Amino acid sequence: MKKKTKEMKAIVMFQKGGTPQYVTNFPVPNVNNDDQLIMTVQAVAIKHLDRSMASGTHYSTEGDLSHAKVIGGDGVGLLEDGTRVFALGVTGTMAEKALIDKKRMVVLPENIAPAIAAALPNAVAGSAMALLYRADMQPGETVLINGATGFTGRIAVQVARLYGAKKIIATGRNEQSLKDLLELGADAVITIRQDDEGFIEQIKNIHQATPIDVVVDYIWGHPAEMILEALKGEGNFTHRTRYVSVGSMAGDKIQLSAAILRSVDLHLTGSGLGSWTKEQMKVLLTEILPAMLQLASEGKIRVDVETIGISDIESIWKMEVADGKRLVALF
Repeated sequence: MKKKTKEMKAIVMFQKGGTPQYVTNFPVPNVNNDDQLIMTVQAVAIKHLDRSMASGTHYSTEGDLSHAKVIGGDGVGLLEDGTRVFALGVTGTMAEKALIDKKRMVVLPENIAPAIAAALPNAVAGSAMALLYRADMQPGETVLINGATGFTGRIAVQVARLYGAKKIIATGRNEQSLKDLLELGADAVITIRQDDEGFIEQIKNIHQATPIDVVVDYIWGHPAEMILEALKGEGNFTHRTRYVSVGSMAGDKIQLSAAILRSVDLHLTGSGLGSWTKEQMKVLLTEILPAMLQLASEGKIRVDVETIGISDIESIWKMEVADGKRLVALF
């Protein structure tokens, strides 16, 4: 007699460019080697990355369950022995069960809420790795966070402060969120909702008074062009600024004058999976994330989330979440 395949509830993408669908009969994944474990999922953050992957860039299916893909790249859940972990998924994580790699998981502090634990790690990766490894930030330096009103930007402000930044400048569009950033550790905020001349002048004035050592940029596009213009030198020796691109919400391409590169001691780089070494990724999982999750469990890092039930994802998939919050699906 043929053994019946175990089934589970899951959020799957059936065809390129479609909307993820909630199903109750998706096959439970199987463990394929000794490095893999099954995690019973409790919470999954819905990130820009998840939405872009589910839009069709990576998934091309024909509409039946044998070709559909479970979405979600990471999540929080329980191992068979009851250990609660955050883990990167071998299979999609927006499902009752997910296959994970035991080398790519973090045991969680006892009193951290599942939604907080699911939301924080991606933002830590998008901030701590940029600050530590791509910018080589040192205690006492001045840091500018461009696009700080988004979820990862708000975490970046707090991480920069934890890592000893002397002064933190935050830019963004949302006026209320900019005010909140002053409570989270920013020393100065600059709105992008002003004319270009005013924005550039504010950056120039700050740079002249307290030279900017590090820029971590989550939006790129025209705001990046203005910041780079503000850093432009005038033929004299200049301060060295390390500029790290992490996101591109304001546009994927910029116009960069060669005169800027020749007139300022500028180190321009990016931060993402392709820019990190295996050793740095190991440090993220074994040292950085455990430390940040512990701080969040103690209320020393503020993490703002909005939660939904997993069965509601279809209806809210394209919903805009309030600036500074992360949407988390709960099982």
